[in-house]
Amino acid sequence: MSLKGTLVCLCSLAVWSSSAAQDESMNQNCSSQAGNLSAALKEAVDCGENLPWSSQQTAALLLSMRNLTDSLHKHQLRECQGAEPKECPPAEVPDNGGLVCVTVANKRYCKPLCNNGYDFGFIRISRLYDVCSQWSITGHRWDTQYVGGNKLAVCNKASFQLSGAKTAYFPRDQDCLTTKSSSHLRDGVIEGFKAELKNAGVQGEAQYACLVCGV
Repeated sequence: MSLKGTLVCLCSLAVWSSSAAQDESMNQNCSSQAGNLSAALKEAVDCGENLPWSSQQTAALLLSMRNLTDSLHKHQLRECQGAEPKECPPAEVPDNGGLVCVTVANKRYCKPLCNNGYDFGFIRISRLYDVCSQWSITGHRWDTQYVGGNKLAVCNKASFQLSGAKTAYFPRDQDCLTTKSSSHLRDGVIEGFKAELKNAGVQGEAQYACLVCGV
């Protein structure tokens, strides 16, 4: 794809992401162009600072990409939507980290993870995950350390990671998005969480598994 084509593709997708109204023809066009997004982004990255665009074009593209990034983030959060029990509100995904979640025996289990260079705001060494079910004390609410709401954890910038279990952190150079972009790495995180639940005495088939990332 030419650099001109790269610019057109990126801008078109950015406009699509911020558009509130979309007709059928536009949806078909966006589906076609979305398939070229990864290649277009890679080409732009490979060009580094040698992109033949004016400062105005670059600023316009950065603005469009900001809109696109916001839409892509919301899109990847959909992976956890619709999980049982539906009465449980979606857990808030921590910035600078992510959540891996599964449902077992009509209970929703979510494990917060922090990226390398970040640590939890509260001690979670013995608190590997949080639970939501109809049998919760508050009824279909998360048994979070935070009072009220659906926040399970906060990942703060830190030089050392001491507040959580060893498996509650993404490895160096492998943050949440990097993990999710690889089916092998993503499945490893999910299967590891399933094993941890089983070791904790949680019996039953794990369903509605997902991994979602914060900003």
